[in-house]
Amino acid sequence: MRAAFSLVAMLGGIAAAQTGALRPVDAFPVNEDGLAIQRHVEAGKPFTVAGSRGVMPGQQEGTFEAWILPVKLLSHFAIRADVEGYSVPIDLNADAAEIGVFPDHTVITYSHIAFTVKQIMFAQDDAEDGTGAVVMFQIDSTRPMDLTFSFTPEMRPMWPQRSQGVPSAEWVRRQDGGFYVLHTDFPDLAGAVAMPNTQPGILAPYQEKPKFYPLELKLHYDPKRDTNHYFPLLMAMGNTVETATNGMLQGKLERLNAELPQIYAKHAERYRQMGDRLTAIRTPDAGLNDDFGWAEMSIEQLRAKAQPGGEIGLVAGYYSSGDSARPGFGWYFGRDSLYTLYAVNGFGDFGLSRDELEFLMKRQRDDGKIMHEYPQTAAYFDWKDFSYAYAAADSTPLFLTAMLDYVQSSGDVSFLREHREVVEKAWRFETTHDSDGDGIYDNSQGTGWVESWPGGMPHQEVYLALLDQQASVAMSKLARLLGDQATADSAAARGVELAKKIEAEYYDSARQAYAFSRNADGTLDRTATVYPAIAWWNGGEGLAHPGASFRRWASHDFSTDWGLRDVAESDPFYDPISYHQGSVWPLFTGWASVAEYRAGHPLAGYAHLMQNADLTTAQDLGAVTELLSGAFFQPFGRSTSHQLWSSAMVITPALRGLFGIEVDGLSSSLHLDPHLPADWDHAAVDRLHVGGSVCSLEYQREARGLVVKVSTLSGPAVRLASAVKGSRVSADGSSVVFALPAIEVAVPHGLPLPGARTSQMKVLSEVSEAHSLKLELEADAGTVVELTVRRNEAKLGLHVEGGTIVDAAAGRGAGLEKLIVKFPQGTGYQQSAVTLSW
Repeated sequence: MRAAFSLVAMLGGIAAAQTGALRPVDAFPVNEDGLAIQRHVEAGKPFTVAGSRGVMPGQQEGTFEAWILPVKLLSHFAIRADVEGYSVPIDLNADAAEIGVFPDHTVITYSHIAFTVKQIMFAQDDAEDGTGAVVMFQIDSTRPMDLTFSFTPEMRPMWPQRSQGVPSAEWVRRQDGGFYVLHTDFPDLAGAVAMPNTQPGILAPYQEKPKFYPLELKLHYDPKRDTNHYFPLLMAMGNTVETATNGMLQGKLERLNAELPQIYAKHAERYRQMGDRLTAIRTPDAGLNDDFGWAEMSIEQLRAKAQPGGEIGLVAGYYSSGDSARPGFGWYFGRDSLYTLYAVNGFGDFGLSRDELEFLMKRQRDDGKIMHEYPQTAAYFDWKDFSYAYAAADSTPLFLTAMLDYVQSSGDVSFLREHREVVEKAWRFETTHDSDGDGIYDNSQGTGWVESWPGGMPHQEVYLALLDQQASVAMSKLARLLGDQATADSAAARGVELAKKIEAEYYDSARQAYAFSRNADGTLDRTATVYPAIAWWNGGEGLAHPGASFRRWASHDFSTDWGLRDVAESDPFYDPISYHQGSVWPLFTGWASVAEYRAGHPLAGYAHLMQNADLTTAQDLGAVTELLSGAFFQPFGRSTSHQLWSSAMVITPALRGLFGIEVDGLSSSLHLDPHLPADWDHAAVDRLHVGGSVCSLEYQREARGLVVKVSTLSGPAVRLASAVKGSRVSADGSSVVFALPAIEVAVPHGLPLPGARTSQMKVLSEVSEAHSLKLELEADAGTVVELTVRRNEAKLGLHVEGGTIVDAAAGRGAGLEKLIVKFPQGTGYQQSAVTLSW
C-alpha cells in the first residue's frame, strides 16, 4: 500500500509510539585548534560539509541540503524565530553573520539583538549505515522564543537511480515530542528526521487539496531551562525492507542522540590524527601553509563508501543539487581520482591511494580499459545501460602512470605484484587500440580531454598522445619491477618512438606551436591550447620545442589573474563561458605550474601555483572550485565548488615544483630540484613519506647557497640526491647545497576583486646567466609593479635596465630591495624588458 494512502496519513499523519526519549544534549566543546577559516557570511556563497557517509552542501546564509549517501534526505533547510514580547518574526538566514570552517566541522552563527544561534555541522566517516550527517544548534537568548526549522523532504537517490515524487511524512508522537518518518513508494527506502523537544508543523490530511507544505520542527526555547544545551537535528535513512521500518529508524535516531558527544569526539580525533600524520609545509607565507593543509583535508573529505559493501572511493566533488539529484560531481571518476593520487602520494596517505586504485581495478572492463564514471547508486540498477562508464580514453594511461607513482612513492612493490594481471591488461588495451595505424592511442576509444568541440570531436588529441607516451615509460618501469624485461624494453622503445612521432606530427615550426589534435587524414587542428603542458606531468624531457608555448601560456593570452584558460583568448574558438573552449580550470593551472617548474620557468610556475592556492578561500572555504570564467573572476554558476582535483593542484605543484621533491620509496631517497621564492630565507616540509620512512626537510639560505637537510623521523634513513648542475650532496646523503645566482627576483601574488578582468603582471620569460638576469614582463598599460630583488652577494655592482631599484624594502629582510617597473601607456597589455646585470 502506498504510504500516502495509509490510515496514518488519512488521519493527519500522526502516529503514537512508546519510545525512549530524545533529549537536548549538554553542550560540549568542538575542536577549533589548527586549521581554521573565519569569515563574515557572504550570501549565496557555498559551503560543503562532507564525509564518507553524509554530505551537507549549502549556502553561507545557512540553508543546506542533507544527504545520507547515496540519498538526499532533505533540502531548503531554513529557520524562523518568534521572540516573546517581540512581535516581528525573524528570518534567521537573513541574520547569518559569521561562518567558521574547520577540518572536522563548519559553524554558521546567526546574530540578532535578542539571541545568538550557532549551527554546527559535521559529517561522520565511520557512521553506521543510514546515518552520517549531523547538525547541532546551540541557542543563547535573552527571552523565551519559538524556533521553526523548516525543510523540504526529498528521499531522492543520487543520479541516475530513479526517484519517486515527494515523500509522505508521518509524525511519530512521543512523550518528548516525536519525529518525522519520510515514506516513499517503496518498502525498502524511508528516512527519519528529529529534534528533541519539537512538535510538528503542518501535516495536511489526505482530504485536503493537493499542495506542498514544507515540514516543520517547532521548538520552544526557554533560557532558564535550555541554556548550555545542543538541540541536534538527527537524520537517518533505511534502504532495505528491514531498515526502512519506523522502529529501525527510531533506533538510529535514539543512538545518535544518546551517543552524540562520543560520536563527535571520535570524529574530531580522526581529523586530529590525520593532521598529525600527513605532510605539512612551513614557509614564510602562512596563507600558503594553510592552503596546503586545506587541500589535504578537502581531498580526504571526498572519500565515499560505495553501497552496498562499504568500499572507499574518491568522488569528484560536491555542490548543491538544487532541484536535481546531482550534488555537483558527487560520484566516482577514474581520471579525476588518478590525477589526485599524485597529491595523495605526495602527502603520504598511501592507504587512500591503495583504496582508490583497488576501487578502479575492481571495475576494469574485461578488455583492460579503466573506468571513467561510476555513480554512488550503481548497485541499484544496470549501470552498463548508460554510456558513461568507460566514456573517457585517458583513464587507462593515467592508471599506468599513477600506479607507478604510487609504487615509487610508497615502495610497495608487493601491491604491484598482487595486481599484475590488471596492469598487464591495461597495457594491452593501451597498445592495441590505434584506429589509424600510426602507433598512437587515439580518441576512437573514448574522449581524450574534450567532451565536445566545435566542428566535431577530434580523432587524436595531443593530450592523449602525450599520456600514451608517458604511460609507455611508466609501463617500462613497472615491468622491470615485475621482472618482465622483454616488456620493459619494448615499452621503453615505444616511449621513445612516440616522443619522436608527436614531435613530427604535432609540432608546427612555422608557428612554433603544438597542434591541439590530428585528424585521421593527417591534417591538424591548430587551436592554441594548454594541453601540451601535460608533457611534463610525469617528469622526463617533455617536448622538444617548448619555448614559444611556455611564453604564451604565461602571457595574458592564456593566463588570467586566477588561473589558466585551456584555449587562448586570441584563438577563434575562444569562449570564456564554455566548458572546454576558454574557461579557467585550476586543473590546467596545476598542469602548467608543474611544467613551468620542471622546464626552468619558476616565476611563472610560482604565479600559477599561488593562483590555485589563493582560490582556497575565494568561494567554498577550504576547497578549490572546479572552473571559472575565462573573462571575469567569477566561478561558473554550476561549478562544483568542492572539487577533488582542483585541491590536488595546490599540493602537487607545491611539493614537486616549488620544493622540487621527487620521492623514490624503493631506495628511501629523495631527488631534489628546489625553486624557493627569492623573498624566502627558509622553508620546511614536515612528515614527508618516503616508502616506509617518514622524514622532514629543512631549506635554509646560507650566503650563495640553499642548503637542504633531511631528518629521518621513522623507518630506514632517507638519503638526498640531486642532478641539478652545481649541487653538492654530502657523503652520507643527509644534505645538499644548491648554488644560487647572485641576483634573484620574487613576484607578488593575490586574486583580484570578483568580476575583475585580467590586468596583473605576467612573467613571459626569465633567463639567468653568469652576470645577468633578463626578464620579459607584461602588464596592463600604465601599470606600476613592485618586485622584490635579493642580492646573494653583499658587494655587488648592480645595474638595472627597464626598472629602478629603490631603498631596501622595510620588512623584506636582509638583502632584499624593491624593483619598480613602469609599463608603457597605451591600450591593453604592454610589454617591458628588465635586465639586471653585475
